[in-house]
Amino acid sequence: MNRRNKYADYIYHGGPFDRGSADSYYRRPPEPHKWPDGTLKGKQVTEEFLTDEERKAYWAGYNENEESGDFKDWG
Repeated sequence: MNRRNKYADYIYHGGPFDRGSADSYYRRPPEPHKWPDGTLKGKQVTEEFLTDEERKAYWAGYNENEESGDFKDWG
């Protein structure tokens, strides 16, 4: 089972897996978080309010992207 399947409930736009992979892609420092209503909509939920599973999902997204080497080309 790959990480995407394990964290399928957290991949939605703004979800912890999505935000982890985006932070890595844009080479931002890791800061586990989520946007429950979609990225930049509603209120951001920061790490201290995430569940353990949400934190794991964030790091799975971040690490998966790091391993892929797929980063924004600021060219």
